[in-house]
Amino acid sequence: MNNWSTKSLVSGVAAMLIFAGAAAAADGANKDEAVAMVKKAVTFIKGQGAEKAYAEFTGKAAAFIDRDLYVVVYQLDGKVLAHGSNAKFVGKDLIDAQDVDGKLYVKERVELAAKQPSFWQDYKFVNPVTKKVEPKQMYCEKVDNTAVCAGIYKL
Repeated sequence: MNNWSTKSLVSGVAAMLIFAGAAAAADGANKDEAVAMVKKAVTFIKGQGAEKAYAEFTGKAAAFIDRDLYVVVYQLDGKVLAHGSNAKFVGKDLIDAQDVDGKLYVKERVELAAKQPSFWQDYKFVNPVTKKVEPKQMYCEKVDNTAVCAGIYKL
């Protein structure tokens, strides 16, 4: 290997390490990861059945938890069927739940799901990693009488 090739290789490896470090330092999920998580969850529901899938989503399964990214499923009347961050929400009717700004985010979510097959929604929610209320964008897909969602926190 000549001197130029060695320098190029070292520079390339150094650049990869820098970018990998930057990616690891970014502690939150991105929009593409949220969409991918929802699609993975929808596929799991269709393949394994809702009951098994909801238990997996709520049971902290590594396949459905990634940093601050997790799956939630709402019935279109506002009842929580699965919640990857807080199992205490499962079975509760949260149609009247408000974020810190008074936004009826569950009501809005189920109304959006009733009208369109997929959508993004903005509201504020507690980040399970930082434990702080932060702006959040939730991606949802309608599956039968439910909204299957995963969201990202925006800093």
